[in-house]
Amino acid sequence: MLKALAKIFGTKNDKQVKKYRKQAGAINLLEDKYASLTDSDLQAAFDVIRTAVRNEELSLKDALNDVFAIVRETSKRVLNMRHFDVQLIGGMVLNDGKIAEMKTGEGKTLVATLPVVLNAISGKGVHVVTVNDYLAKRDAAQMGQIYNFLGLSVGVVLSSERDDVKRKEAYACDITYGTNNEFGFDYLRDNMCFDIASKVQRGHNFAIVDEVDSILIDEARTPLIISGPTNRTLDGYIKANEVAKALTRGQMPEKSLADPHAKPTGDFVVDEKNRNIMITEAGIEKAEKLFGVDNLYSLENAALSHYLDQALKAHNLFEKDVQYVVRDGQIIIVDEFTGRLSEGRRFSEGLHQALEAKEGVKIQEESQTLADITFQNYFRLYEKLAGMTGTAQTEATEFSQIYKLDVISIPTNLPIRRIDKNDVIFKSEKEKFTAVINEIKAANQKGQPVLVGTASIEKSEALHALLVKEKIPHSVLNAKNHEKEAQIIEGAGAKGAVTIATNMAGRGVDIRIDDEVRELGGLYIIGTERHESRRIDNQLRGRSGRQGDPGISRFFLSLEDNLLRIFGAGKIKTIMEKLGIEEGESIESGLVTRAVANAQKKVESLHFEARKHILEYDDVANEQRKTIYKYRNELLDPATDISEKISSNRKDWVADMVITAGVMAGDLPENIDTSAICNIVLEQSGVSIEPSVLTNLGFNEICGEIEKAIENDYKERMSVINDEERKGIEKMLYLQIVDRAWREHLYQMDTLKAGIGLRGYNHRDPLTEYKKESYNLFIELVKSLKISSVRTLSHIRFESEDSEQSKQTQKVLPNNKPSRNDPCPCGSGKKYKDCCGKSGPKI
Repeated sequence: MLKALAKIFGTKNDKQVKKYRKQAGAINLLEDKYASLTDSDLQAAFDVIRTAVRNEELSLKDALNDVFAIVRETSKRVLNMRHFDVQLIGGMVLNDGKIAEMKTGEGKTLVATLPVVLNAISGKGVHVVTVNDYLAKRDAAQMGQIYNFLGLSVGVVLSSERDDVKRKEAYACDITYGTNNEFGFDYLRDNMCFDIASKVQRGHNFAIVDEVDSILIDEARTPLIISGPTNRTLDGYIKANEVAKALTRGQMPEKSLADPHAKPTGDFVVDEKNRNIMITEAGIEKAEKLFGVDNLYSLENAALSHYLDQALKAHNLFEKDVQYVVRDGQIIIVDEFTGRLSEGRRFSEGLHQALEAKEGVKIQEESQTLADITFQNYFRLYEKLAGMTGTAQTEATEFSQIYKLDVISIPTNLPIRRIDKNDVIFKSEKEKFTAVINEIKAANQKGQPVLVGTASIEKSEALHALLVKEKIPHSVLNAKNHEKEAQIIEGAGAKGAVTIATNMAGRGVDIRIDDEVRELGGLYIIGTERHESRRIDNQLRGRSGRQGDPGISRFFLSLEDNLLRIFGAGKIKTIMEKLGIEEGESIESGLVTRAVANAQKKVESLHFEARKHILEYDDVANEQRKTIYKYRNELLDPATDISEKISSNRKDWVADMVITAGVMAGDLPENIDTSAICNIVLEQSGVSIEPSVLTNLGFNEICGEIEKAIENDYKERMSVINDEERKGIEKMLYLQIVDRAWREHLYQMDTLKAGIGLRGYNHRDPLTEYKKESYNLFIELVKSLKISSVRTLSHIRFESEDSEQSKQTQKVLPNNKPSRNDPCPCGSGKKYKDCCGKSGPKI
């Protein structure tokens, strides 16, 4: 019914595109006006608009038509490329803070220049986010010709450029290109610095995310983490690895009316759908014997049970050359969506250490989180966010729910001529690969180029071996040689070329074909396995048939493929058996293709829930993160004087000391032990008060006298330095205390998160429990910050020097490092080893 109505009245998407198309017509009317101008006159016309916008005499909305027309004219002159009407529509979609879904080859890079220039004239900065350094550098250089012509500055942030001065210059530009990782990590690093001048970013005004589905969906399951060593022992991972190898994998019983209470076999079972491991009762008993403990799940053995869980996952859910590779004695993650190596990133919660133990390489020290953020929460910092990709509609619900981004599908400039054939399914993988080789050979003999997509490095290398055996020349593009991906992909459309690519390696690079290849039918896309996400399959298909070119695509599958084996083989297997399919034979029908799509929908739903789960937990931490970062920024602001904050915190500290002495508000003066109060004040602040001063006073009066004494002592000690020096010292100490406390808080949050799932066994919602306990931890953090800061300040001692520079601060803390059992110089009252000398990460 809905489809029938859409055909008559048009979909919501059609109506929006129609509205944009009408505005594109208005922009077209300005083409002759700007085409008649000289270069200098065109630049002058742009400057008039820019000045009007910066003076708030003209809104960006009112400037859009003229700016888009000027950018198109500039592009014609400097790049010899004229924006099509559909590209103008794409630019308007992006400017409205939406996702423009445009097919591969429709020129998304050029589309972005329109809203980039429009938003850059405000002077607040525009970030263009790409999936890798190569594309950031390429796009900034190529599209930079347009920006430079119009007097706009362009910067690039690259992972290879670690100079903060140069990074700051790049962010100061009107337009900054870079990867999602670099933007996110720079944000975290900025919120760890001790000087406002050290910050490299200058705000989050407007971002356009290229390949938005890859960045905001695929990579959103892995948060960005800056970590440091914990100095904890690694022996547990080695022992857990041995125990995991000694346990026997079992199976869940088939549901049966005969025995509905049947138990799983073996020591553990693997849930491949949800990627979980469940240890059976027999497995727990066996593990306890091997570990030499009475109760594996007691509080003191919580770490062992966690190590074992990760070791079992490493052996049963993670496969070498699929999810990771071993290179130079290190475990390197393979991005499951792009096939690229994720250099520098590590699996969290001890999984990386478990894989290192499994592969027998050196186990890297376990790390503690110093700062972290999910991509979802980083990109939600921007006042306006937009994205572009060839495939977004399948995840439109997630984009809307998580990022408040609508997806608009934009028509192609020319009709699509690619032929997408039905999937072909074989019983075994061996039969499937035989058919794939025969198909490649047939296309290659007539000179038609073939691009073969594989789901893993392992499969690409297996196919490579078969092609070598058949003496078919080809190129292999996978995570092991990703630095050459652009050159390999660019050549994939040449006559007779055969290219094997892991998933979407080389994404963002156009595959062009010549007239001879067009006559041969265009680029032939062969998929050797359906991906868990329909988007990835669509991206592979979209490599062929760009800008109205001919092309073919087909997927070759087998019942042994992971997707079908785990999620959808039952129905298809039944069809094949009914049809009496023999070895080497296949079936091809729309029914089978739909069954595969349904299996993919199941997996996509599971992945959405996993990303939502991560975000729900990070949303709890995010509010706390924003509070701490806001506080840090106030401390870094040169205009901030924290005297009032110190005074307020001093009140809380004094009240805490008096309560510690056993005195409560409302206690009668004659029942108060003033000597006990004075002893605690002397111990914690170093200020001596005579008990007689507090005699016959109530709780509030006592607190007032102590505050006065500590404040006078503080002022006297600070009198040897000027106000500017005092402010600097106070801020620096506050920052150090905030960072130390925040690190400890993050560690407690990590520990809480690791074990919170067990609450589900007691019929309590883990997320609700996490929210409640993390809130309590944060309240404790705030209290600790207030007291620690003023207590540390009360122990500062200065020496004055008679010199040309007058009086100067020598050292806030003693030069000589105290021994482990000495009182901590910060004045906490703890031993040095339990306070500032505690092992852990240092900034």
